Amino acid sequence: MSEPDVQAPGPEITDLNRPYWDGLKEGRHLYQCCKACGHRWLPARSECPGCLGEDWSWEQAGGRARLISWVVYRIAYHASFAQRLPYTVAVVELEEGPRMFSNIVGAEAAQLKIDMPLRMVIEPEGDNSVARYAPA
Repeated sequence: MSEPDVQAPGPEITDLNRPYWDGLKEGRHLYQCCKACGHRWLPARSECPGCLGEDWSWEQAGGRARLISWVVYRIAYHASFAQRLPYTVAVVELEEGPRMFSNIVGAEAAQLKIDMPLRMVIEPEGDNSVARYAPA
């Protein structure tokens, strides 16, 4: 007997982070940039983590990143992830500077190396889209 299809938990979408999630649905990966100090960041927040300024804009990432760190999950801590095992969760640094958690796709864990170049792959996930990364 097969497991019932269980949907992965989705993000909590707020007025603040809605442009990020809408951008992914449109095929664009956005990050925030402070107009005062130029700091760039993810995830969305109402003030710059560098200078605490509140004047910022959404900018589009070019799609290139590098691998900072990763872990391979071999146990599903939510039923929706059981069919994905094993899967890789990584910290990636966008070429523009922000760091984020993501999945690495298109490579086995043994192929991964610190600082390896990555390219963004936007994939549908439930009612949303997510930015994942593959070797460049």
